[in-house]
Amino acid sequence: MSDINSLSSYDYELPARLIANKPVLPKESAKLLVYERKSGEISHLTFGDLSKILPPCDVIFNDTKVIKARIYGKKESGGKIELLLNSPLQDAFSAFIKGRVKVGSVLEFDEGLKAIVKELLDDGSRVVQFFANSKALDTSEIYQICEKIGHVPLPPYIKRQDSKEDESWYQSIFAKNNGAVAAPTASLHFSDEMILELKKTHDIHYLTLHVGAGTFKGVENDDITKHTMHSEFYHIPQDTAHVLDSDTPILGIGTTVTRCVENYARDGRLDGACKLFLNLNNKPIRQNYLLTNFHLPKSTLIMLVSAFIGLEKTMEIYKIAIENNYRFYSYGDGMLII
Repeated sequence: MSDINSLSSYDYELPARLIANKPVLPKESAKLLVYERKSGEISHLTFGDLSKILPPCDVIFNDTKVIKARIYGKKESGGKIELLLNSPLQDAFSAFIKGRVKVGSVLEFDEGLKAIVKELLDDGSRVVQFFANSKALDTSEIYQICEKIGHVPLPPYIKRQDSKEDESWYQSIFAKNNGAVAAPTASLHFSDEMILELKKTHDIHYLTLHVGAGTFKGVENDDITKHTMHSEFYHIPQDTAHVLDSDTPILGIGTTVTRCVENYARDGRLDGACKLFLNLNNKPIRQNYLLTNFHLPKSTLIMLVSAFIGLEKTMEIYKIAIENNYRFYSYGDGMLII
């Protein structure tokens, strides 16, 4: 029996050909592995089948909007740099920078955008302050400029430059609140037609969790209980909170919704920083069902899945998905736990 606290227990071998480089279209045709916990049955369906097989429940989506968070510029010395926004701070921004910088370095970008490096943090991120024409910029002003000069922040395992198509592919159809630097990828499977079909039989609600670059950060400690979880800003509207406060069964679309729902179940706060690490030592206490993509080995996300169905079953399902040529990661296929 595997050790639930050992990082190596969450490892698996994935053939590179199964890493999805772009989504399948139409969205309804993406494959969906369904695991029914009571019977133990595993079915191979498509996303077009979802509304027909889903048990009675309310469905919750994350309506965060991915910003063009990757920007290219240069140092005053002329050396090229790449900056990936992470999250807003008080009068500054957390960011990851490719290229050597030090405190006081000034970085220059198109549209007159400049950044001063204020701090180098131990986790590899940098604190930067943005300004243009000697004026400090607020978060919304930074997002507006990034919309003009930035690039879609594709995950590191998609080995190509972003394209015009990614602007729609890497954004849910209901995205509205700027702030994510990675997509809540389970939501990418949904088309307008699927949402309309789902609404015929299920109530739909939204919350916002701004996915940060930390979602791709691996667990580095061999003992997962010693992992420090990254922090992401969230907001839960009152109507969604009413559902969470009830005993209505809930389907969370994606791990970001799940963490937010479970964070609220523990502290009752509608806004704040979510640092919740769900794993077999900290199982879900509110959310009933989960729809999610297939995740990186040794990631906190595969540990979240195991919190619902156990480690052995998780690794068994991943093995079955690989044998059946499911497509993995952000643009890949999905699994439903009911």
